Amino acid sequence: MDTLSTADFGLVGFPLQHSFSKEFFTRLFGQEKSGSTYENFEIKDLSSEKLYELILMHPRLRGFNVTAPHKKTIMEFLDSMDDVAKMAGAVNTVKLVRDQYGRVIALHGFNTDVEGFRESISPLLVGIPQERRSALILGTGGASNAAAVALEQLGFSWIKVSRNPKQGQIAYSDIDKNMLISNPVIVNATPVGTFPNSDVCPEIPYHLLDNSNVCFDMVYNPPQTKFMALALAQGAKVKNGLEMLERQALAALAIWRGTKP
Repeated sequence: MDTLSTADFGLVGFPLQHSFSKEFFTRLFGQEKSGSTYENFEIKDLSSEKLYELILMHPRLRGFNVTAPHKKTIMEFLDSMDDVAKMAGAVNTVKLVRDQYGRVIALHGFNTDVEGFRESISPLLVGIPQERRSALILGTGGASNAAAVALEQLGFSWIKVSRNPKQGQIAYSDIDKNMLISNPVIVNATPVGTFPNSDVCPEIPYHLLDNSNVCFDMVYNPPQTKFMALALAQGAKVKNGLEMLERQALAALAIWRGTKP
């Protein structure tokens, strides 16, 4: 980029052609008539030099979201992180602090995925008895960490499920009926089933699910994934990741604008 940008906020990640954030914030800023702008910043390999260039070429930038594959990498370039980001081991929101001359003097990191997921899934968990307040989290990446922190905040224990399980994790083949009774909540924290690969799903025994199970898919495109459809056919409660995304985005905006409690 050889001209200065007028973006107030943006998204850092790679690739970004199917990004939710730009469309969401552009629509929101249009509705509120704030004049704020939001841009995608495609950066394949994040480095301190790339981050400096981003800040230099965007003198109005007040904050940005971070998505794959940089939610962990960004942490080494920050001046501080809130406790939630530290617990999740990932940052999806960065706030720029500028001095009176517009110079960036600090970068603060946050994780609003935790709040977005917690507030989105909590209505589905009403009525689950104390002895069954446990969940299976499919995947072991940054999204699964956010789910784990949120579930703990809601009083749930959890077990991570991996194709290559490490100590403390289980394999997909370990999931049986007893496991689904003891852990009635199943969270897909992997990208499996995302458009355009909508014909695949995590390999769990869907035929063993029933109406006591809750199946939450962090994927939001398509609106009903194969994971959700198969679970719904067994009577399980299902939900996709759209509300989670919207809630985390609004939480990020509140951080940038200084209106978050």
